[in-house]
Amino acid sequence: MQTYINPQLSDWSALTSRPTKEAQDLQKIVLDVFGKIQKEKDQALIDFTEQFDKVRLTSLEVSIEEIEEAKDLISEDLKQAIQIAASNIEKFHAVQREEVKVIETTKGVNCWRESRGIENVGIYIPGGTAPLFSTTLMLGIPAKLAGCQNIILCTPPNQEGKIHPAILYTANLIGIEKIYKVGGIQAIGALTFGTETIQKVDKIFGPGNQYVTAAKQVAQNFGVAIDMPAGPSEVLVIADETSVPKYVAADLLSQAEHGIDSQVILLTTNEQTLNETIEEINAQLEILPRKELAAKALENSRGIVLNSIEECVAFSNIYAPEHLIFACETAEDFIPTIINAGSVFLGNYSCESAGDYASGTNHTLPTNGYAKNYSGVSLDSFIKKITFQKLSAEGIQNIGPAIESMAEAEELFAHKNAVTLRLQDLSYKA
Repeated sequence: MQTYINPQLSDWSALTSRPTKEAQDLQKIVLDVFGKIQKEKDQALIDFTEQFDKVRLTSLEVSIEEIEEAKDLISEDLKQAIQIAASNIEKFHAVQREEVKVIETTKGVNCWRESRGIENVGIYIPGGTAPLFSTTLMLGIPAKLAGCQNIILCTPPNQEGKIHPAILYTANLIGIEKIYKVGGIQAIGALTFGTETIQKVDKIFGPGNQYVTAAKQVAQNFGVAIDMPAGPSEVLVIADETSVPKYVAADLLSQAEHGIDSQVILLTTNEQTLNETIEEINAQLEILPRKELAAKALENSRGIVLNSIEECVAFSNIYAPEHLIFACETAEDFIPTIINAGSVFLGNYSCESAGDYASGTNHTLPTNGYAKNYSGVSLDSFIKKITFQKLSAEGIQNIGPAIESMAEAEELFAHKNAVTLRLQDLSYKA
C-alpha cells in the first residue's frame, strides 16, 4: 500500500484515480459473440460454453433434479445463514414500495403515479473464483417484490457442467425458476437477443468481469437496459484515533481479495493509526487463502493522512467510493456531509461484509466513481413508474385556456384544437 502524509489539494486528483487496465478491443469481441448468438442461438451458446468454460453441455437449462440435489450439498448452517440474509433483504426492500398518492393540482385535475414491475429481467451471477450466491438474493428478492413476471438467471457452469449448489439453493429459496448454465459475454448476448431456450429480457442486472461489463454496455445499443456501469470492487475507510486498526485492516482486505484490479483507500487523521493498520494488513494478509489476489490489489491502493475528518470526507466525495466505512466514534455527526457514496457503514462494528451479505441493504453498487450520479440497486431498479391524470369537465375548463395559449405560442394548433373542441361543447351545454 502506497502511503502519503498531508498531500496538497493539487495532488488529490491523482490520488483519487483508479487502476487502469490494458486497452483491449472488447467491443469487437463482444460484437463478434453477439453476432453468432443472433444467427445460431442455442448452438452458439453451447459452442462458446465449450470454448470458455471447457464443458460440452447437452442442456442449457438447470433441471429440477439438479436443484433438488443442490439442497443436499450445502450445510444446514449455510442454509440458515442464507435464510437470515434473505429475511433481512426482503424487509429492507419491501418498505421501498411507493404508496399511490392522488394529487389535485387544480380543481378537477387529478394526477398520480403507479409502479409496475419490469416484465422481463435477466440476472447474471458470476460463478468463477467466487460464486456469488449472495448476489442472487440481492437481485432476485427485489425483482420478486417488484412483481417482475419473468426472472431469468444465467450463471456459468464448472467443467463438470454443474452450477454451484449454493446458487441453486438460493435461487430456489426465493422462487427463481428459470436458471441457465451460461456465463460471460454469451450469457449477456442470450439475454439481449433471446434464443430457443433463453428468453429475451428488458433489463440486465448483475456484476461480472471486464468482458461481462463490456457486453452489458453493448447490450444497451440493442434496446436492453442495464442496472448501472460496473467496475472492480472498492472501499474507502475513514479512520481516526477511535478506530480499531485490526478491524480497519480486515475491512480493507475484504475488498482487496475480490481481485487484482480492486482498490482500497485508507484516510486517517492520525499517522499512528495508518502505521498500525498497515502492520495489521501485513499480518492478516499472510493467512488469507486469496492472499496473492489481495496483495496485487494492495499495490494499487493508498493510505493517506489528512489534517481533519472534514478533509477526509471532502476527499471521499471526490473519489465517490462504492463502499464508505466511517470507522470513527463520531461517524454519525458527518452523515450530512457525505454526498457521493454507494453504501455507507457507520462506526467500528459496521463492517462492509454486513452489507455484502445480511444487514438488508443491497450490495449491487456503483463503482469507478459512478456513485456521483448512480444509486445502488433497489426496488426502484426493477420497476417503471407510470403517471396518470383524470380531468373532469370543471378541470378542463380551469386549465384549458392556459393549454390553448401555450399550444398556440408553440404553433402546435392540433394540440390547441384538442382543448378548444371540448371547451366549446361544454359552453354549449351550459
